[in-house]
Amino acid sequence: MTVFKRLIIAIDGYSSCGKSTFAKSIAQKLGYIYIDTGAMYRAVALFSLRNNIINDSTVNEKILKQKISEIEIKFFKNSNTGENETFLNGENVEGQIRGLEVSNAVSIISQLKFVREKMVDIQRDMGNEKGVVLDGRDIGTVVFPNADIKIFMTANPDVRAKRRFDELMYKGEKVSLEEIKANLIRRDLNDTTRLESPLKTADDALVLDNSFMTPGEQMDWFLKILEKKVSNHS
Repeated sequence: MTVFKRLIIAIDGYSSCGKSTFAKSIAQKLGYIYIDTGAMYRAVALFSLRNNIINDSTVNEKILKQKISEIEIKFFKNSNTGENETFLNGENVEGQIRGLEVSNAVSIISQLKFVREKMVDIQRDMGNEKGVVLDGRDIGTVVFPNADIKIFMTANPDVRAKRRFDELMYKGEKVSLEEIKANLIRRDLNDTTRLESPLKTADDALVLDNSFMTPGEQMDWFLKILEKKVSNHS
């Protein structure tokens, strides 16, 4: 498909809806750059855990604010897999940021205004050239409110918990389905009620409930949206 111009595509939604997988697929299909904004907040959470800035769900905001300038986050493509991987201060932390400990810390970290401001600045710098797909919680509402296509993803909590459980089990992590579901419910509450950039559906976003959709069906849905966008501007 020939796209009439390079677009900014924003994908927001609840955790474990498959936003990242969907965004990666779209970026690959269009030859766009994929920016995993969730990984950026996870990297900050990992940095905070490693430096004892967060303990028992309490963040030492004063210390983190002092050290936030020391945090450098970049994405590099793995030459073997072709996947983007997250680097924190030069170290590949892709594996470490996906564990349950970071998952439990990331919602707390992402509520902090100064953290969000820092991440949004980085995201906007990355996306200024257009031809990008970003997924997160506030891409279409805060980071790029003028994005060309906005998608809000949702799915049944039980379906989301099972997907996350299967993903972590595949990676060899020992977790319970109940623990995963509790984590998702807690993150949903934190994400939707936080004062800074809460998770919500942008007025002009298209809602995608993928509870019972295959990846192929999701891509077909997106391509119809894209085709309509192209035809409206041709």
